[in-house]
Amino acid sequence: MSPLCSALPPSSSPSIANFISDHPCLTMLQNQCFNMKDLQKIHPHIIKTGLALDHIAASRVLTFCASSYGDINYAYLVFTRIPNPNLYCWNTIIRGFSRSPTPQFAISLFVDMLYSAVEPQRLTYPSVFKAYAQLGAGHDGAQLHGRVVKLGLEKDQFISNTILHMYANSGLMSEARRVFDELLELDVVACNSMIMGLAKCGEVDKSRRLFDNMPTRTAVTWNCMISGYVRNGRLMEALELFRKMQEERVEPSEFTMVSLLSACAHLGALQHGEWVHDYIRRCNFELNVIVLTAIIDMYCKCGSIEKAIEVFEASPTRGLSCWNSIIIGLAMNGHEREAIEYFSKLESSNLKPDCVSFVGVLTACKYLGAVEKARDYFTLMIDKYEIEPSIKHYTCMVEVLGHAALLEEAEELIKGISIEADFIIWGSLLSSCRKHGNVEIAKRAAQRVFELNPREASGYLLMSNVQAASNQFEEALEHRILMKERLVEKEPGCSSIELHGEVHEFLAGGSLHPKVREIYSLLNNSGFALQD
Repeated sequence: MSPLCSALPPSSSPSIANFISDHPCLTMLQNQCFNMKDLQKIHPHIIKTGLALDHIAASRVLTFCASSYGDINYAYLVFTRIPNPNLYCWNTIIRGFSRSPTPQFAISLFVDMLYSAVEPQRLTYPSVFKAYAQLGAGHDGAQLHGRVVKLGLEKDQFISNTILHMYANSGLMSEARRVFDELLELDVVACNSMIMGLAKCGEVDKSRRLFDNMPTRTAVTWNCMISGYVRNGRLMEALELFRKMQEERVEPSEFTMVSLLSACAHLGALQHGEWVHDYIRRCNFELNVIVLTAIIDMYCKCGSIEKAIEVFEASPTRGLSCWNSIIIGLAMNGHEREAIEYFSKLESSNLKPDCVSFVGVLTACKYLGAVEKARDYFTLMIDKYEIEPSIKHYTCMVEVLGHAALLEEAEELIKGISIEADFIIWGSLLSSCRKHGNVEIAKRAAQRVFELNPREASGYLLMSNVQAASNQFEEALEHRILMKERLVEKEPGCSSIELHGEVHEFLAGGSLHPKVREIYSLLNNSGFALQD
């Protein structure tokens, strides 16, 4: 087990029960009415005794610390000082870690338990499967599934549901389907896992069929289906399903709101997004960091940067994700200097910039044309904050250099990075070559794009445009022909507009809109040479 925090000192002190009378605040251990603040009052006494104490008091402290209201790291310290922990203590600490940001420790503790004198029981396994699900490690969890089958516990509804959830969350849908089909009783929890898993694997229509056939649905069911639509880019269907959810008077949760805000952000549906934001306020939803970040992100992507700043400035608690969202939003909406200012404010706060923060400020430098500033931030990221540059950071630097026509330096940067360059970074260089008309570097960049992703249409199109701009029309045509020979198709451009609360989507060259003829007629009458 990796050390979670400093070890407690060895103890030869008496049990807590022996000095409760000397420390009245410790009586809360007997009646279980305490919180983390209260627990901090007796922290020195617990450290002093080392918790070489009766299991009842230890179990109460452990249960609270391992809950969502406690401190899982402190819970581990408590656990390590319990002599010969019983089954309840093992289950409590494993369950606590399975719900924490570090679920891998739940699996490590389970392994430790197998080598202890305590045998895992029925209630032990769901927490371990939940940890595997959190990690998306269904292949590893399959070994534990085999153990459960050998023990004859696979028919237990609670265990089978967590096994199903593990496979579905790991994208192993054939394994999930087998578990689903063998369930003795089909409950809403199992259906929710399948809906989530199918949508995660892109089979959103299968998710919807299962959703429609369910006799009973919970708020979680609706959330799974709505987030599934958003995940797969079916944004209008997500909004439509939310309308149906309201018609059936199902109470939405903060997860519903975050999914809807994400849909509005991708659609650019500002009116819808404002309505969702107002709904959150009217219904007194908790404005936690996740919800606030989704609201800020929605306003930024809908182009309402003033509203985004207003929400950010009014936020009582600003998580790092809120800072990152406003920095990137400002940079992408033409407010580069403000983005850099907010990055400086972040540095002055009690939070530290992370890798996403630097993507945001480097993006601002690109649009601002501030090459030296970008170099300084890149160095700052490595030297001061000890953040290892990722391919995204290198791509940002290539875009900064390319934007400033420093194409040779950008190419050398790509060649010199320690991690493997992908087609995106070479595509960024190729795009800059098109802008500045550098055919020679463009040829080398295009060749790397073709090698790394021969199905990517942008490489052929950009190279063709570079050559056409340099009057190399035959070579430009060759890339267009090569694109057709390799059956590479460019995805049509898509745009949307919100009118009177309704979002209208348009594809380049498309004719699926119900009023397409009226639209083309109006545009033609306005002097645009369009053909239907």
